[in-house]
Amino acid sequence: MFSKQLKWVYLGILSLVWGSSFILIKKGLIGLTALQLGSLRIIFAAVFLLIIGFKSLEKITKYQWKFIAMTSLFGTFIPAYLFAIAQTQIDSSVSSILNSLTPLNTLIIGSLAFGLQFKKNQIFGVLIGLVGCTLLILNGAIHHPEQNYYYAILVLIASICYATNVNLIKRHLHDLAPLSITTGNFLVLLFPATIILFASGFFDVVHVASVQKSVLFIMILGVVGTGIANILFFKLIQMSSPVFATSVTYLIPVVAFFWGLLDNEMISAVQFIGAFIILIGVYLSAKK
Repeated sequence: MFSKQLKWVYLGILSLVWGSSFILIKKGLIGLTALQLGSLRIIFAAVFLLIIGFKSLEKITKYQWKFIAMTSLFGTFIPAYLFAIAQTQIDSSVSSILNSLTPLNTLIIGSLAFGLQFKKNQIFGVLIGLVGCTLLILNGAIHHPEQNYYYAILVLIASICYATNVNLIKRHLHDLAPLSITTGNFLVLLFPATIILFASGFFDVVHVASVQKSVLFIMILGVVGTGIANILFFKLIQMSSPVFATSVTYLIPVVAFFWGLLDNEMISAVQFIGAFIILIGVYLSAKK
């Protein structure tokens, strides 16, 4: 009984933390490039996790390391850069709404690659979600001609990566402590993220005030929104199901939307409808 209640607590905390991540990315992009932001996000999270979780790496077997590497790629490395690049062109609130397709993609990936079974209502959910996604993107492109909505495709790819990651963890790392998974993930990513940061020219501009301010936002994003949040998320996956765990994305757009309003972002009425249709599709895809 306690476990059933605790999973809802984790879900609520994650929705608040990750719902705030999109505005932190937006603020970080004021002084940083997308590559610099993605790299710093990973590096800050890695340093924090290695400090608190280095000893937990001993629990990872040689066999599990290949899945640690795979989940680090799909769960963090690729999405960290894709979201940063996407938000150079589209609003943070729109990015968060498109991210809510993750549970739907979790179901599709789970069915195609991991043997999960589709139900009729879940098929309808997939189709409805795609309709809402199309409506949101097309209407956004019409009402925001200054934004390049082709970049929304990057968010969709990121959500597919997240979905792959969740299924991999549930299938292959379900018996490993969340701290071990998270610390292992970021140990793998620390070197390539550092190389990309050096190549991005970050150290040539780090003395600039706007860059330093952006770095503070990304430090918060890396430690809280990536490091701590991933530990909670992996624990949530293990105590529930992949689709339930990714249902956190139902609530993330609500938090991100209010942050967007505070930062003068506006969504059209048709985009609201598109977002609502997406959530209906996600709900149906997750319903048993």
